[in-house]
Amino acid sequence: MSIIFRNTPVSEPFTFDSLGNGWKQDRVNRPRGYPYYHYIQTETGAGKVEIDGRHFTLKEQEGMLIAPFVRHSYEKTTDEWYTLFATFTGTAENALPQMLGNRRFILTGPEQGKRISELISVCLGICSASPADEAALSVECYRLIVYFTERSSAEQTAEDPLYQRYVDPVIREIESNYSLALTVEELSRMVFITPQYLSRLFRRFLGCSTYEYLTSCRIGKAKQLLITNPRLEIQDIARKTGFSDASHFIAVFKKMTGFTPMEFRRMN
Repeated sequence: MSIIFRNTPVSEPFTFDSLGNGWKQDRVNRPRGYPYYHYIQTETGAGKVEIDGRHFTLKEQEGMLIAPFVRHSYEKTTDEWYTLFATFTGTAENALPQMLGNRRFILTGPEQGKRISELISVCLGICSASPADEAALSVECYRLIVYFTERSSAEQTAEDPLYQRYVDPVIREIESNYSLALTVEELSRMVFITPQYLSRLFRRFLGCSTYEYLTSCRIGKAKQLLITNPRLEIQDIARKTGFSDASHFIAVFKKMTGFTPMEFRRMN
């Protein structure tokens, strides 16, 4: 059994909040859902998932990806149920609904499950290194997300000249300086293209505009601060994550998550 729970700040577009295999699965009931996209897959035995009033049985190598805050429960239907799992976070996690077609859940079959199992083993190997290669882990995490979409592979994205020349430098600038008053215009000037073309490239490779990515990064950082610094005032979090004032921060946070910052903090 290998289980990893993230205890370091998130700095990559996509990565794991938790990851594991060989888990002896107990009954789980989440009336308010889970804060992140999460995936569960049967290794041995079988389990029943109830979601949106529907029931599904996950046999060996079958799995389900569940969207955040979707009510669900699951429990074993055999004497023992062993599962693997992954939960997803990152500075671009708010782009996931669009990438995944805004589906509340996605089922995977045995053939797909086998590939996912192999990839999760690779990711656990990366996590076990000291220090872990966060960039490599992010690429593998994106590959895993791709299994739930119809997009091309992460390797093709990372090797694409347009991604390397225009998108990757902007991502790195955003992740390094999200707390500053960055604008899409400034970011596009940095790579010598128009704001419109830069946003088209972001949509092509990440499924969101440049502004949406920047905002997602800021909200992702704000989530970290809300959880890891429970005494930090909301206005200070707004300032540290690049928002002009607390009111704007609260409005954007609620629009993107469905919760106010204080509600999110209480939930976590």
